[in-house]
Amino acid sequence: MRLATWNVNSLKVRLPQVLQWLAETPVDVLCLQELKMDQDAFPLADIEAAGYRAAWLGQKTYNGVAILVRDGHSLDDVVPGIPGYDDEQRRVIAATVGGVRVICAYFVNGEAVDSPKYPYKLAWLAELERYVADELARHPALALLGDYNIAPDDRDVYDPEAWKDKVLCSVPERDAFRRLIGLGLTDSFRLFNQDEKQYSWWDYRAMMFRRNLGLRIDHILISDALKARATECVIDKAPRKWERPSDHTPVVLTLAE
Repeated sequence: MRLATWNVNSLKVRLPQVLQWLAETPVDVLCLQELKMDQDAFPLADIEAAGYRAAWLGQKTYNGVAILVRDGHSLDDVVPGIPGYDDEQRRVIAATVGGVRVICAYFVNGEAVDSPKYPYKLAWLAELERYVADELARHPALALLGDYNIAPDDRDVYDPEAWKDKVLCSVPERDAFRRLIGLGLTDSFRLFNQDEKQYSWWDYRAMMFRRNLGLRIDHILISDALKARATECVIDKAPRKWERPSDHTPVVLTLAE
């Protein structure tokens, strides 16, 4: 069973890339972030023609998340948003797929540590932590996939000194990431790859991708039940080389049956 996450930075723009990638890399579950489209604009017919079903939570211009599930797998108990948290931004959707609780999340960016959006990010992270703790109590086999907008440590940043104490790398954000780990989750990528200069996002400007000046901010955290089944987690850089790419690229986790 393969699970993947990908911030597509507008599904309307990136739909051809998503369909191409699914044809070449037929994962069982694909979590998408930054759909940037209304609920009724979701291209369900194209997704179904590619052999997938979907649950999604759309929002025009910003945000929006979706879980795509390959035909033959269940898609049950879909929950949009964070229960008990009144948030106008549509950033989270969860479903159970083949016995695995899948939470797809587009974490708040925060803009800058002195921005009004930064306290919202920290408050949102606290609500997500509460929600994930509740879900873990109900679903021992759980994966939290998404664009976290957090680089967990200096290995995940091309220039740690330049990014020190800045948004995506600030101490409170990294502490929030560690609290998620503390719930009983594991960074699946680090189970297999301890190399430096492994990134999932590169700014469009200044040839950052060609120079490999990026950040690892897209993650798949997994519970202990899935940790025992994990066999591989990789960053697939290929779509970042395609025409009109997202600034993010997919991360793919493989689980043994």
